[in-house]
Amino acid sequence: MLRRLVAGLAAIVLVAEAAVLVLVHLVLGKTTANQSMSIAGSDPDLMSKATYAMGAGMGALLLLCAVLAAVAAIRDRAPGRFARIVLVTAAVTHGLLGALAVVLVSWTAFATMMLILCLLVLTLMLYAARRDGGEDTPPTPPFGELKPTSP
Repeated sequence: MLRRLVAGLAAIVLVAEAAVLVLVHLVLGKTTANQSMSIAGSDPDLMSKATYAMGAGMGALLLLCAVLAAVAAIRDRAPGRFARIVLVTAAVTHGLLGALAVVLVSWTAFATMMLILCLLVLTLMLYAARRDGGEDTPPTPPFGELKPTSP
């Protein structure tokens, strides 16, 4: 039950983050397109198009992560190899962005990034492969019965 809740919550948060990031990139792209100056000879039109493309790319990646987390929550099964790679990549990205956010933006932005990072990591850890013997069973010795070495 907890696994499904965490994965579903992660999917919802990732969709919200994707929407916010796309909106921020649209505003930044529009602002860049409306300016009449260039930075070190860069074309403002090219910079605004690059901002739009980056927003679309980040939004698509976050929506893909949200879909993969939602599929894991609906099926209540561990994500496949591709889904794990994408979710781990998103988790690492959120960790790096959180480190940058604390320096460049604020502690609130850092806390938000760490919340999303925790949801992604918790989703991955809760759906980790279980052992066949159960959690309470101690592992079997590698070469039969263990014998004491001291008298």
